[in-house]
Amino acid sequence: MVRESDTEGRVVSDSEERLLWPAGAPGAEGQALTDVPAISIHLPNASMATGTGIVVNPGGGYRILASDHEGLQVARWLNRRGIAAFVLRNRVGPKYSTEISLLDGLRAMRVVRSNASGFGISPNRIGMLGFSAGGHLVTAVGTGYDRGVEDSLDPVERVSSRPDFLVPVYAVTSGAKRGRKAEEYFSTDERVTADTPPTFLVHSHQDSIVPSDQSLLFYRALAAHGVQSELHVFGYGEHGAGLGSGDPDFGEWPGLMLKWLRSSGLLTNKKRMAVQGRATLDGSAMGLFWITLIPEDQQAPIARVMANRSADGHFTIAAEQGPVPGPHRVEIHHISDQYPHVATGVYSIDDATCYALNAAVAEGEVLELRVSRASHASRAVIK
Repeated sequence: MVRESDTEGRVVSDSEERLLWPAGAPGAEGQALTDVPAISIHLPNASMATGTGIVVNPGGGYRILASDHEGLQVARWLNRRGIAAFVLRNRVGPKYSTEISLLDGLRAMRVVRSNASGFGISPNRIGMLGFSAGGHLVTAVGTGYDRGVEDSLDPVERVSSRPDFLVPVYAVTSGAKRGRKAEEYFSTDERVTADTPPTFLVHSHQDSIVPSDQSLLFYRALAAHGVQSELHVFGYGEHGAGLGSGDPDFGEWPGLMLKWLRSSGLLTNKKRMAVQGRATLDGSAMGLFWITLIPEDQQAPIARVMANRSADGHFTIAAEQGPVPGPHRVEIHHISDQYPHVATGVYSIDDATCYALNAAVAEGEVLELRVSRASHASRAVIK
């Protein structure tokens, strides 16, 4: 158990600390806290736990660790949303090289995954989130992992160090392209492959310490390899803002990340499935419309598809973007009665209209969605 104290020695937090190498870290050059890499463990209340875990890497230029607003406070925020958090204390320079920090990051992933059951998390829903240099470490782990050393005498080393998703926040991704500390911040964008984990990137246009094109480098590499990713460059926001607690603009990113995790199916173990069906308005296919499946389970992904009259109201949602089994609110958004579109500029409907109904969605079933203008009535028939 580690007891965290403020500057006057008052205890402000209790959390369990786990050494990454209980018998001593490889390459350690002393016994001070800065020589002993560890994680502090922060678990959500069991009643709201999602089964997702995140290793949190505080920033600090690979020289210090901003462990309050980029560590503990992030863990607390995640816990309040049912996500387990593990704040990393990795070794930093100038005493230790970036490669040693990477070794600590990889080991942190192995330690968390090898203890997933005890932490109440799924071993295939463990991500890594980090800020600035900690964000560089996120991308380094995400492009430098292995699947485990099968014949290792250490059971932890037999476990995969691959994060299931990455969240680099105002991260350095290439020291060479930034024009500073090229060897220390090696180019992780050049190490991206099709197997790099899905990534949610955050930066600020105003960042004068790490320019936003550092995130763009990594995003472009992800896109080139077909890796699912999302990038947010906020117009306003300072470097080192953490969660952006006092910034109403930049402070939007944690909520957007949570939506991305949900949309990516990373907050549930339920398996997504393909869905097909047909929607009609007063017995006829609509020109252009959306089908949106919103699950009662708020951790499960929302599924949606835009469809049109060309298929006579029939729609299909592939399994990769599909819903999970269970009760859903089904919304039909009718946005145009014109399809195909024409060049006259004539309006076909007065405004978009939403029709809603409830349906239990299950594998292999077909949704027949029938709605009416006159009564705004709707019903779903499961075939």
